[in-house]
Amino acid sequence: MIDDIIQYNKEFVTEGNFKPYITDKYPKKHLAVLTCMDTRLTQLLPAALGLRNGDAKIIKNAGGIILSPFDSAMRSLLVAIYELGVNEIMVVAHTQCGACNMSYQHFRPEMIARGITEKTLETIHQCGVNLDEWLEGFHDTDASVQKTVKAIVLHPLVPNDIIVRGFIIDSTTGLLREV
Repeated sequence: MIDDIIQYNKEFVTEGNFKPYITDKYPKKHLAVLTCMDTRLTQLLPAALGLRNGDAKIIKNAGGIILSPFDSAMRSLLVAIYELGVNEIMVVAHTQCGACNMSYQHFRPEMIARGITEKTLETIHQCGVNLDEWLEGFHDTDASVQKTVKAIVLHPLVPNDIIVRGFIIDSTTGLLREV
């Protein structure tokens, strides 16, 4: 698959198909969107929000959540604020999210079946990583959005003038509902 993608990329560049996407690094709408990595949102989310290339910084992870005050999603939001001029943040979860009810207990047998050893899992635990917490999803999408919004708003490095709002998008129709 990757070789096919590389071949496509060569043709894309050679034919100049990149030209409609040329923009700079600064989001025109001064907006960042923290959302889920779900494939249904790849084109649906920007289309449903009326966003074009260059309009917003879109940060994706499993569940569209802040795991800790210093995780990569929070780091990206801080860079967007201080370096790229973002002054509004949308947290956008979605219906039928795979991170809802996700757990280490679900992943563990799959890890073992794919060759991850008990010793590796124990070593990770001994290094201070609680896989039950780290791979835990959420059980209530509204509560997850509220928790992520609160984590951003209360973060000691987020200025008070940043607007943060939470939403759930229907992963079929694109309809937004504010949480």
